[in-house]
Formats: sequence, structure tokens, C-alpha cells
Amino acid sequence: MRGSDFAELKAFVAVVDRSSFARAADHLGLSRSALSQTIRQLETRLGVRLLHRTTRSVAPTEPGRRLHERIAPMLREMDDAVAQAVGATGTTAGTLRINTLSMAAKKIIAPRLGRFHAAYPDVILDIVVDDGLSDIVAGEFDAGIRVGGRLQKDMVAVRLTPDVKLLAVASPDYIARHGEPRTPADLHRHACINWRFPGSGRIARWAFQKKGKGTETDVEGPMISNHQDIIVPAVLQGLGIFYAYNDDGIAEALERGQLKRVLTDWVQTVPGLYLYYSNRRHLRPALRAFIDCLLDRDIDTRSRRA
Repeated sequence: MRGSDFAELKAFVAVVDRSSFARAADHLGLSRSALSQTIRQLETRLGVRLLHRTTRSVAPTEPGRRLHERIAPMLREMDDAVAQAVGATGTTAGTLRINTLSMAAKKIIAPRLGRFHAAYPDVILDIVVDDGLSDIVAGEFDAGIRVGGRLQKDMVAVRLTPDVKLLAVASPDYIARHGEPRTPADLHRHACINWRFPGSGRIARWAFQKKGKGTETDVEGPMISNHQDIIVPAVLQGLGIFYAYNDDGIAEALERGQLKRVLTDWVQTVPGLYLYYSNRRHLRPALRAFIDCLLDRDIDTRSRRA
């Protein structure tokens, strides 16, 4: 296979994996026009149309789908073989692609960026904040960070945080106007702020436990959102009750008295955050070092730079 043939096929797989010329071009380090020309050359050489293109989307044709199914796994195997060969040298370098939830990016990754770079200056971190549960294999990521209960199959998982409790919270103003619910059944008489899962679009059910007995309920209220940055201000402004992770925004508001817990006898524990990667991929030195950093294991910067 000529080098140009390989580049064309790699470009085609990148476009199909990302369903976007723009995202594929960014990944490959090409301009969009150069990538379009590469795909046209491939289609001309094969004598078949591989992609349906519109102004808003791109999708494989039937021949394109069959080609992608055959060659995408082979290209990933080649990438893994190269990574393993590089890893055998013990060099901690190269680009490390991480797909992460926003709360993990804020609470776990961001505080450790300086320390990781000081220890491994030859590693380029390509961090994509994504609350939509993208497929890390299809997206060619080295690893992802997700809530434990939502990991993809066939993955090696590394726990980053303990399991956490969900808290039902409301503003003092809301409680003064509407009173407190005493049981989950009382929530049907209250305004509640719903959480929509990014990616699936599904609205979360509120699950509670008390003395080993569980109950789930659907709630209604004035707002639904998929992001804490809009939900937390809504709760603070008295729009309703929210069932939340005890993240920084909620914890600080509780400490300042801007929010108050309700239904304190009813709790639900959910899995903590995990880093995960495919069990079919070689664990690169850069990823091993990144995991150690997130777990606050000792890093000897001098030995890493040697």
C-alpha cells in the first residue's frame, strides 16, 4: 500500500468516526479543504461514493459503511502496535487524548495540570470535556473518565473517587414559601428541577433509600437542564428542589447557608468517578503516568525528565 493510500483511508475513518469533516480535520491536523480533497481522491481511486454529505451532516453510504467496518479495526490495531513499540522504550512522551466529564475535568484534572506538566513536559494532554458519553474507542481516545455505573463494556477501570451521596437541596426562600417535603412522595406537591442526561437526553429519576428500602419517583417543575452551571443558580434563586451531587457549587452554597438540605433521612449512594481504557489497547507510559498523577501517587520529576 502506498503512503498516500494509507493517508486517504485514515482520513476516511476519521470522518466516519466523528461524523464531521471539521472535527476530523482538527484531529488529523489538516484544513477542512485538504481533508475534503483527500476523501475525493479516495472515492475517485475506488470508483465509488463513500460518504453522503449535506451542509449539516456527513454519513457513510452503504459501501462506505462496509469499508469502515473492515478497515477501522485494522487501523486501530496499527496505532496500538506503534504505541506499544514506543512504550517499550520507556519514554513518557507523545499526545495523550482524554475524554472526561466536566465535573472530573474541574475537580480532578485541572488542579493537577501543573504538577503533571512539570513531571512530564514531553506529554501533550489533549483533553476533551464531554458529558455525552462518547465512545472512547471510536473517538480514538486513550482513556475516558465517567461515573462508575456508566462505563462502556470491555474496559479496564481505575477508581478515582469514593462513591458519593446525592443530596436533595432547596433555597431557604423556597422552603419558607412552600415548606419542606417529609418523604419522597411529597415531592409531587413541590416544584423540582430536573436533570437531563447529556447524550441520551433521558431525564433522571429520583431514587432514594431509607433503612435499606428504596423508592424511585419522577418529578416535575419549572426547569430541566443538562448542566450544573444553569441548575445551581436556579436552585439558589428559589425555583425549586434539586437532587444533586455534592459538588463544589452545592457544598459551598450549603456552607454559606444559601441552600438547605431536605429529605435528610432519605439518601442514595451512587458510584464515584473512574478512569477507564480499552482492555484491547496497550497501556502507554504516558497514560500510566497520568493515572498516577490523578491518584496523587509520588512523581519524581527528575527521573521522568532524564
